[in-house]
Amino acid sequence: MKKYLFVFLWCLTISSGLFAQFDDMQKVKGGVFTPLYGVDSLQVKIDAFLLDTYPVSNEAFLEFVVQNPKWRKSEVPKLFADGNYLKDWKGDVQLAEYLLPNAPVTNISWFAAKNYCESKGKRLPTVDEWEFAAMADQNSADARKMESYNQFILEWYETPNSFNKPIGSTFKNFYGIYDLHGLVWEWTSDFNSVLISGESRQDVDKDSKLFCGSAAVGASDLMNYAAFMRYAFRGSMKASYSVKNLGFRCAKDIDVN
Repeated sequence: MKKYLFVFLWCLTISSGLFAQFDDMQKVKGGVFTPLYGVDSLQVKIDAFLLDTYPVSNEAFLEFVVQNPKWRKSEVPKLFADGNYLKDWKGDVQLAEYLLPNAPVTNISWFAAKNYCESKGKRLPTVDEWEFAAMADQNSADARKMESYNQFILEWYETPNSFNKPIGSTFKNFYGIYDLHGLVWEWTSDFNSVLISGESRQDVDKDSKLFCGSAAVGASDLMNYAAFMRYAFRGSMKASYSVKNLGFRCAKDIDVN
């Protein structure tokens, strides 16, 4: 009798949504902050939103391509993904033996990430939303001026193959979100909106010799090298690119009605 009661209570917990907050999403309350780049260092207002607790995993994306054949590596048009798309997968619906199913999926184009999120009724976060959430460490909503916070990020940037580790391997931040730093870089909806005007690497190459110097002119904090590297990396990307250490997670608007 106790066994059946336990099963009933377990099912009730799952169905009532008590077990997983916001379908495994966390609320970022929003606020005002000065991003690394901005027009005349103006502050940006961030409305409250939901963000995935973890980056999307290999097993989650595998389920997606099973259900959506057009995003399999042998089917996806070159316009939407380059030759590195799902490069380390053994087949269309099979991971390589060395890839952990619960590691973040990488070698994913922006188009594929965007479509995945939309299939879940979600979207990619904006650059400002991602940066706002990623300012937090374990105890503070804005840890950018803490030496230990920036040191952790910079040391991770120097660590090879951090992408093939289980999601949740890094710290849970102030909002209850894991792995914004420490496993993979992540796509945003407007990834190249700051440094370049169009979706083309050529826009950066036109001024490649002055890239670092000219980009730094708009920086609100010239000492924030960790953030500068993220913005520079995003600015070098095209939506069809697929990179070994680049994954994604989804966001969602909060219904205020």
